[in-house]
Amino acid sequence: MLETHTVKPVTIAIDAMSGDRGPAVTVSAAVQAVHENKALSIILVGIQSELEALLLKSAPQGHSRIRVEEAADVVRMNDRPSFALRHRRNSSMAVAVRLVAEGKAGGCVSAGNTGALMGFGRSIIGMYPGIERPAIAKLIPSLRGRCYVLDLGANVDASAENLYQHALMGSLLASAVAGKSEPRVALLNVGEEEIKGNEQVRLASHLLAQSDTINYIGYVEGSDLFRDVADVVVCDGFVGNIALKTGEGVAGLLIELLEQAFTRSLYGRFVGLLAKPLLRKLLRLIDPSRHNGASLLGLQGVVVKSHGNANERAVLAAVRLAVREVECEVPRRINERLDEILL
Repeated sequence: MLETHTVKPVTIAIDAMSGDRGPAVTVSAAVQAVHENKALSIILVGIQSELEALLLKSAPQGHSRIRVEEAADVVRMNDRPSFALRHRRNSSMAVAVRLVAEGKAGGCVSAGNTGALMGFGRSIIGMYPGIERPAIAKLIPSLRGRCYVLDLGANVDASAENLYQHALMGSLLASAVAGKSEPRVALLNVGEEEIKGNEQVRLASHLLAQSDTINYIGYVEGSDLFRDVADVVVCDGFVGNIALKTGEGVAGLLIELLEQAFTRSLYGRFVGLLAKPLLRKLLRLIDPSRHNGASLLGLQGVVVKSHGNANERAVLAAVRLAVREVECEVPRRINERLDEILL
């Protein structure tokens, strides 16, 4: 969990209508977020009458730090990004992104269509100068810490130059948010030997090895993602998305197996009771909902993608991530360093 220690007021816009579970989950998470963070304000974006009714149910006395912004349309999960950009300009997703571009919100969160969110981010907020393609970056738990993995689906294919730029942005993100002075950066590959991998990965490795600004440590394999071998692991979006969802699937399976083992029999319940403190710590570490939220790197503003099927706890985790990135001024700090390095 990313702990928040806000000093300055922070405003986060939430696309309340997108996501598989509907706005009830989002509104409930928003109420919980402002209760735990006294400097946080939230703008819920969506169908006003529906959101106000849900807000009244979750916070009967009202809440001065939550307001509703009207948006009558919604981006559907099966909308093509090009269709959404042309025909969903007044959707909850587009309005939430626009609030960031206009400076009315420090960042935004959406559980909606990933391609459409990236498209609205690029067209409304804009990209860093010198960065060709954005990347989706997520912080995952590792054996003795946490590791950023990118790209997780923004680009199915990536050139060597794209991978180099993603490595650079990931390194700057780890420095800005995680406080790593020289983050260890690695490329995800099918082996650690120099001859392994496709041409793009080998060329990217060559570019990274020549960089004076990136602490490149070479290749890592999929099994290394959770072993605290690197602080930043870079791959194309096709590989990254599969790796992430495989890891989440394994975590979900492990949680289910543990629950079954400690509830099926009297002996299992007794052992589970004795092991409860350790199990609680383990479940906090591996539960995907506690690590929900991915950063859309390359945009000149904070945009966080939540899992489409996120529950209340997961949406809350995504909001915490957006707050943390606003607090750390991630876009400004990355942009300043990119100006020095790329231009």
